[in-house]
Amino acid sequence: MAAAPVPVHLGAALEGLAENPALPMRLARRLVANRTDRVARRADLTADLINEIIATDSAALLHSLALNRHLPNAVRLRLARHPNPAVRAALVIAGRDVSAELFERLINDPDKWVRECLAQSDHAPACLRARLVHDPDPEVRATLAQWWPQAPEELRRILLTDPVDQVRAAACSTYYRRLPHPVPPTDLLPRLLDDPVTRAGAVKHAALTTQMAQRLANDPDYQVRGQLAQHPQLPASLRDQLADDSNASVRIGVFARPDTPEPQRHEIYFGILRGDSSRIDHLAEDLDQEALLQTAEDFIAGTELRNLCLEWVTADPLPYASSPYVCFRRSAACSRSLPEHAVLRLLNDGESIVRTTMARHAPHLVDPATAERIDRDFRPEKKTSWRPADDFTFPSQTLRRFASDSDPRMRCLAPRDPDLPADLAEQLAADPEASVRRAVAAHPLLPEHAIVTLLSDEDERVTRAAAGSPFLPMPEMERLLTFAGL
Repeated sequence: MAAAPVPVHLGAALEGLAENPALPMRLARRLVANRTDRVARRADLTADLINEIIATDSAALLHSLALNRHLPNAVRLRLARHPNPAVRAALVIAGRDVSAELFERLINDPDKWVRECLAQSDHAPACLRARLVHDPDPEVRATLAQWWPQAPEELRRILLTDPVDQVRAAACSTYYRRLPHPVPPTDLLPRLLDDPVTRAGAVKHAALTTQMAQRLANDPDYQVRGQLAQHPQLPASLRDQLADDSNASVRIGVFARPDTPEPQRHEIYFGILRGDSSRIDHLAEDLDQEALLQTAEDFIAGTELRNLCLEWVTADPLPYASSPYVCFRRSAACSRSLPEHAVLRLLNDGESIVRTTMARHAPHLVDPATAERIDRDFRPEKKTSWRPADDFTFPSQTLRRFASDSDPRMRCLAPRDPDLPADLAEQLAADPEASVRRAVAAHPLLPEHAIVTLLSDEDERVTRAAAGSPFLPMPEMERLLTFAGL
């Protein structure tokens, strides 16, 4: 057999090799000389190799090393003194099983990025994290407010009354980076409702009076009106006013209420899905920034509407299993108490998001044929690496049938059969679709010569996958390093 050529994507091959679990340390050491940063994240690094990585003083290598969750604490403490803030921040990001001593060293770090990472870290001791409420940089305090919504009340009080708008807004928000969302202290609510930057976040916690509701319904901030539209104490007259609000997200709030009259709900739903063109025909082409923002939000409102998950529908799902609204059917599909006939109806729904949701909530009623149909017709509304097949195990005969399927997405599933015959694996390794070749590149029964061929693939992701295969012959690993001059 002729010698294999130099891979088109040699750099990708080295990255894959760095992650290869079968790579011996003597070869990993040669990758360090090449500054291939992925090698620093390996779980099997020896003490000698760690020292060699540190000695390179390579920013990329040290950053990857600091992200390595398998490092001894002594090494982490050593890296905590490194002058590069990206390295120190990476230590915090990798913070699981980190000693309190490391956080203690970094809590007063001169670089605010490191302190922001600490503010985000659920692994930092609470007594240390609490000190960040007095951090001199408001961005650190705002980050703490967003990422630690369940901080002790005395700390949240400090953040809710911070002199900087940005911090108060983060501490009383409609969105947090962690759940559950906090409830502000009752005695602070009047102050939070009076403050423009905290008003939207405070609305849902307020006990509405008629006067207060009227004032909030006319607030210039659409987020305030949107929160009011969802408030359970909203008077019917103001609900009707907000149903015709200029902002789509406010109207969605009215749509999602259990007490909204059906004709009103219908008008809001189909008006938004039509794009409400009548509402924007009058807008000039040279919109100011605020109008542009609203137009953009109105544009995505249709997706928001379809993806609503309504707890009150899920709590009583049967009446909504045949609703004309996609989000109602999806919310019904989130229930685990639907009768079998309703489950079967939703598994055959015309909308992918409904079928997929139902399959995830009633996996015991999903046979292989249904699972295949749902995955084959999966149409995600946003980019995702997940697919319905990830939740189901197909029989070997089904996976082998997929190897000859006309749809490359289905062919990608065939390598999930650990006993896939070598001839089928080799067939997939020569597939015209790069995604299929990548899926089979690390299969245990793929012949060695086919793995070697994939090292020279025109697609760099395929090359990387082949180089990362633990079944790559040792001579090929050495050959790649030789090609790179290592």
